[in-house]
Amino acid sequence: MNKPILKSGPVVIGAADFFARSRARLGFDVPPGLYDPNVIPASGDPGTDKMLEIVAREQPVRPAAVLIAVVDRPEPTILLTQRSAHLNDHAGQIAFPGGKIDATDASPLDAALREAEEEVGLSRDFVEPIGYLDLYGTAFGFRILPTVAKVRPGFELAINHSEVDDAFEVPLSFLMNSVNHQVHSKEFRGMERFYYAMPFAERYIWGATAGMLRVLYERIYSS
Repeated sequence: MNKPILKSGPVVIGAADFFARSRARLGFDVPPGLYDPNVIPASGDPGTDKMLEIVAREQPVRPAAVLIAVVDRPEPTILLTQRSAHLNDHAGQIAFPGGKIDATDASPLDAALREAEEEVGLSRDFVEPIGYLDLYGTAFGFRILPTVAKVRPGFELAINHSEVDDAFEVPLSFLMNSVNHQVHSKEFRGMERFYYAMPFAERYIWGATAGMLRVLYERIYSS
């Protein structure tokens, strides 16, 4: 299955408008479901949510944090990574900088900033956090809290190749255009699972990453 989602039309993307909307609609209240094992966070996709219910009966759903780094260029972009091919989880997939929240992290925001520094060398001196997006559950047993942040241009990246093969930027105008939001499907544990995908050039952005981008779109532009 490969079709666009046409719930609403394209939006005009400007950096100032995006950041103003984000500041008005996001905050830093940590949802209780990030740490509460009795809460199974939703993804917005019934298939993924069903799989997460199954996974939650087998193992703890682990808290994680990612950084949605929106680079404040004349044409704003979002910084993404391609995970290393040798990793046990999600090898080679497109992802936001991020990972599990450690006990030493002061907050989910701190975890996201730490992971961005460790994975791609993004200095937090260039990062202006704006707020948390909605808690997002994955079928692989994570409860992810994304931090949306404004990133000042001029940074230099240092890729940690033990975790990341590459880092690249995708125009915000592409990712926030619902015409580019497709639904694909595949079988997972005997069930047909549907998920968002946003193919861009040679990059296949899909799964949780595309799902969180869809949530960002709906939160900033659809409500």
